[in-house]
Amino acid sequence: MGKKNRRRHMDMEAEGAVDAPAGRRVPAGDGRGGVPPTGAATKATALVPASDLLARLDSLAVFRALLDDPVVSALRSLLELSAEAGRTQGSGRPAPDEAARLAGAYAAFVSELFASGASSLAAYVRDAAEVDANVYVRTVGSGQTPSAAMEACVTSELATLQRVADLTPSRLLSCVGLSGAADGAQPAGDVLAGGFLPVFDAEGGVDLAADFRTRVADIGRYGYGMFARYRAFTLDAAGSIVAVRHPDPTRLANLADYEAQKRVIVDNTRALLAGRPAANILLTGDAGTGKSSTVKAVVNELADEGLRILEVSKDQLHLIPAVLDELSANPLKFILFIDDLSFTVNDDNYAALKAILEGSVAAKSSNVAIYATSNRRHLVRESFADREGDEVHLNDTLQETMSLSDRFGIHLTFEKPDKRTYLDIVRQLATAAGIDYDPADLDALAERYALRRGGRSARGARQLVDALLSGSQHVAPARRDG
Repeated sequence: MGKKNRRRHMDMEAEGAVDAPAGRRVPAGDGRGGVPPTGAATKATALVPASDLLARLDSLAVFRALLDDPVVSALRSLLELSAEAGRTQGSGRPAPDEAARLAGAYAAFVSELFASGASSLAAYVRDAAEVDANVYVRTVGSGQTPSAAMEACVTSELATLQRVADLTPSRLLSCVGLSGAADGAQPAGDVLAGGFLPVFDAEGGVDLAADFRTRVADIGRYGYGMFARYRAFTLDAAGSIVAVRHPDPTRLANLADYEAQKRVIVDNTRALLAGRPAANILLTGDAGTGKSSTVKAVVNELADEGLRILEVSKDQLHLIPAVLDELSANPLKFILFIDDLSFTVNDDNYAALKAILEGSVAAKSSNVAIYATSNRRHLVRESFADREGDEVHLNDTLQETMSLSDRFGIHLTFEKPDKRTYLDIVRQLATAAGIDYDPADLDALAERYALRRGGRSARGARQLVDALLSGSQHVAPARRDG
């Protein structure tokens, strides 16, 4: 190629008139998948041969973890099979045996897409890119500014992923050498003539770059990785954070009464979300009064604002400093939840929690607040024998064991409801559930139910209403006429 023609080819490539060579980074704004202006319509990227798209995927650096994604991996296998066969766009139809292998690889890809719960490739790629816990979002999430080189890399790789998102069934089949198919129809001839190849949804208008930049700009609300997909977490036996796929769906509207306590928890949690100082909260009171449900309901209400909950058991308290260290660089806000907390004398976990609440250097984290529940006002169980110990300064020791609850900034009490409050809870829950019974009959039933249960409680009220909804005959009163 002469100098003049070579220079013209380079100018055309820069303007998007021809495809860049395989594997080359694509500049932003080139019209072929770079970052368009906000609100700009997204045009389908130019179709490239399988070998070119394969090279682009293999060159991912920031989004490299996506290559291990089952759907992307299945797509890559299809592209690799086509590239190995030497098939490119417009090079002719494959031989029957090659077509059979390509058809199988294509079907395996669509199967992985459907198995993920998605039917649109574009939506799947967009979601995978948005929640990927890569070095770029981690850098932004920790409050640092990515380098210019990393920014350029992200722009280029979003263009590559846009090419994948723009694939329709017919474009993909053409890309791998099985041309002749139209979206929603099957290519004719050889192994493909039976019309059995599956198709996936072709969703237009997906702008990966714009969507990704929007989420990154508000990363404190969206998060990344598993924290973007889920709102509730626990610690496994090894101390690693794992997601709870089906958390308790309770909302504040499902919880009757205790309005003052709920308001304090919501206000304190909103302070945490706003970056203001937030107190650790201890919720104590009788069993079944809704302490745990209230905490979980608050998280469900505020999850869309960037709140997550991590539940830790009492025997995992010694792991909390390491957990706080891991969460400190996360842009989201977390409730570290300890349910049914109590200790015995000389319990090692007591010292661990005490150090955390006192704000030791290793335990401080501005994006985490600790909410704990207990059926005991004093968290350390003690016996009369403990009060008759042989320590010289026994009173000091007793005061220390009784003072752990005082180290929580806010202490809320959930008292067992009296008759009026209990019946009010039952009525509210029954109304919300659409149960239409005579009020006097419902009150009498609620009282009998509480008597059999050994007392009135919010939990008992909920269990009664659930029993009525299930049609349990041993609790059902006569329905109201009309």
